[in-house]
Amino acid sequence: MSRRAFVAGACAVGCLAVAGCAGGGEPESEQTGPVQIPVGDVPVGGGVILRPGRVVVTQPEPGVFQAFSAVCTHQSCLVSAVNQSRIVCRCHGSQFAIEDGAVLVGPAQEPLPSRTVAVSGDMLTIGT
Repeated sequence: MSRRAFVAGACAVGCLAVAGCAGGGEPESEQTGPVQIPVGDVPVGGGVILRPGRVVVTQPEPGVFQAFSAVCTHQSCLVSAVNQSRIVCRCHGSQFAIEDGAVLVGPAQEPLPSRTVAVSGDMLTIGT
């Protein structure tokens, strides 16, 4: 590999890394319309991230379901995990409450926007 090819490749990788941190992090297709998930897929005291719908579905107490946008209100990265009753964004460390999407740890200043959740039998339907 020539030096020129190596430098060009390194620059391309650096540009992709910067672009990934500046925006949503991952290029994900935007899904329109409601998203469905089985009730049993959402753990009590935790939650799941539905990437195609860009939503987080939580169950803070048995039988109580909440849903929020999975787009962090700090710099629009997608949140990455639901750990220890918190929704976590890996980009800059913001954390949100599974009960109401409130900011627990910044730098985010605004809560995660809520989404509607309807329970029908053993399925949840989340508005996006």
